[in-house]
Amino acid sequence: MSLSITLTVNGVPRRIELDDPRVTLLDLLRERLDLPGTKKGCDRGQCGACTVMLDGRRVNSCLALAVSYDGAELLTIEGLAQDGTLHPLQAAFVEHDAFQCGFCTPGQIMSALGLITEGQAGDEPERVREGMSGNLCRCGAYKGITEAVLEAQRGMGRSGLEEAP
Repeated sequence: MSLSITLTVNGVPRRIELDDPRVTLLDLLRERLDLPGTKKGCDRGQCGACTVMLDGRRVNSCLALAVSYDGAELLTIEGLAQDGTLHPLQAAFVEHDAFQCGFCTPGQIMSALGLITEGQAGDEPERVREGMSGNLCRCGAYKGITEAVLEAQRGMGRSGLEEAP
């Protein structure tokens, strides 16, 4: 039995046939929609490598069943840069050396976007570290990540998707 869902992925409406109702958003993105930027780390919702924005909120896509989000809007790391220009968070991560191996970086950036759009980043490094605590970095680039989030939020509007006026 096949199920049909509709998702808007990075601004593009997609109609998707699911053969199995147990398909997670993570597997759908990587295996069916050819969007490999979202990483499969622990597959248990503990590392944050699979973080995406779903209807404007950050979620661990490895724990989200795709069939539960029919009609939802999904933003992945591939949807952040516009017309070849890095999103302010992506640029800040580069500027502050906020990654080493890069495996966790897409999830870190998407989580940071959620933290900022939720208005939870604040101005203090401790607040950013607490808000990003669900995203693990095995290389230990936390100092650069925190600095990048603080810098990026200063240049971003409330939505996190556009520059501040």
